[in-house]
Amino acid sequence: MKSWPKFWPMISALTISLAGIAAGGMAEGATHLSVTQCRDLAAIKNHAPVTQERNQSELAALRKAGYDPSRFDPHYPKNLQAAQHQVDRWYQAECPQARHN
Repeated sequence: MKSWPKFWPMISALTISLAGIAAGGMAEGATHLSVTQCRDLAAIKNHAPVTQERNQSELAALRKAGYDPSRFDPHYPKNLQAAQHQVDRWYQAECPQARHN
């Protein structure tokens, strides 16, 4: 029982994290995609020339959706496709460019 005090900070942090998840994870009115990501995703969807900036922007959006290309993924490509679908849902809901496509 002497080790309990060592766990309190970790338990507090976990509680706060779980509360954020339960509350939806984002503040009201907040978006998942930045203006730059919306612009770059629109360009990608419209078959604009590939650039490093657009690739980095798309990768950042996929990471926000939970995909991590830096680790071994036994569920590849399923997890990548799930992240792509999530980013597409965010794009449709949050990006004004989606309304014009």
